[in-house]
Amino acid sequence: MLTLALIKENPEDVIRRLSIKQFDGKDLIYRIIELDVQRRAAQTKFDNQAAELKKLAASIGALMKEGKKEDAEAAKNNVAAIKDSNKEIEDELRAAEKEITDILLSIPNVPYSGVPEGKTAEDNIVEKTGGVMPNLPVDALPHWELAKKYNLIDFELGVKITGAGFPVYFGKGAKLQRALIQFFLDEASADGYLETQPPYVVNEASGYGTGQLPDKEGQMYHCNEDNLYLIPTAEVPVTNIYRDVIFDQKDLPKMNCAYSACFRREAGSYGKDVRGLNRLHQFDKVEIVRIEKPENSYAALEKMKDHVQGLLDKLELPWHILRLCGGDMSFTSAITFDFEVFSAAQKRWLEVSSVSNFESYQANRLKCRYRTDDKKTALCHTLNGSALALPRIVAALLENNQTPEGIKVPKALQKYTGFSIID
Repeated sequence: MLTLALIKENPEDVIRRLSIKQFDGKDLIYRIIELDVQRRAAQTKFDNQAAELKKLAASIGALMKEGKKEDAEAAKNNVAAIKDSNKEIEDELRAAEKEITDILLSIPNVPYSGVPEGKTAEDNIVEKTGGVMPNLPVDALPHWELAKKYNLIDFELGVKITGAGFPVYFGKGAKLQRALIQFFLDEASADGYLETQPPYVVNEASGYGTGQLPDKEGQMYHCNEDNLYLIPTAEVPVTNIYRDVIFDQKDLPKMNCAYSACFRREAGSYGKDVRGLNRLHQFDKVEIVRIEKPENSYAALEKMKDHVQGLLDKLELPWHILRLCGGDMSFTSAITFDFEVFSAAQKRWLEVSSVSNFESYQANRLKCRYRTDDKKTALCHTLNGSALALPRIVAALLENNQTPEGIKVPKALQKYTGFSIID
């Protein structure tokens, strides 16, 4: 969440930057400032009365020794009155602090200065393109038909077992999944990320820490009896490893990679964009997460983008990178770059990765800090990216590499799959 210091330093700038995310924060920002003024005034009154209470308490004994019983009784009455007053002030302080926190949790992160203005995905900017577009015949099959033809994925069986959006993988389809996961993990490890195996369910505090709660609870699967949530991405448990941690500077950055199944309700999704592997309720993904000092986080963001680009190049997929506009960014992100691959049979671009810098927004929720040179504590910056999400990668691999003989497997994957063609 945003810090009070940032809001108070330049509230008009915060309001302006929030408007780039299509968020009207004026009333909330000034309500926070009003509450903070009230809270500070109440704290000052409480501190002054506490000092007076201490003096009065010390005087009672002296007054009794001097035989000034009436004065001592008056002092006792004053002590009782001040205690009652301070109790009321404590209640006011708690109420103000709770309201401030509740409002802060409802305000998204402010976008970085490099975020373009815009309302929807149509306003995103293509920053870079790469790879070679495949030249497929006019009768090329979409991946859901290829999956059926070669007995790779059964979407109907998933409906029988669980429901729509939970496919079942068989044979070379299952091996391709496993190969991609191992390939992505190996590549991340080679780039210095520590492989991590996190839980697939998290508690409420973890959801709040990374910003899934209270913003996205409707998109998460909730285990009601235990009040636990199935993770929408490994970002949530991995980033929460560092909740309530204070680092020495020498221990940063922290770099983790993790494979996990991911679970998303995707409420409201329907139509052609959800067919086949395009949008699932359960899917596999490898995530990379970094904890950085603020001055290093944007250089780290570029390294993460280079890492994802390298994966797509090795998979021989055509790709482009989008700089998301304010209106298309997530609640918690300061800046996001989406990677999309071209799915030749569907003739459309499919998102396969989002790489984001959250600056101090998540770290403030997590209380993830480091010690500065003067031994004070400062908030870290957190970053994460998909490296990569499997479903649409598989869709593009199947579609783009189809031939009359079968589906060719990219060379980089063949040592993992154990086969060079799906036939």
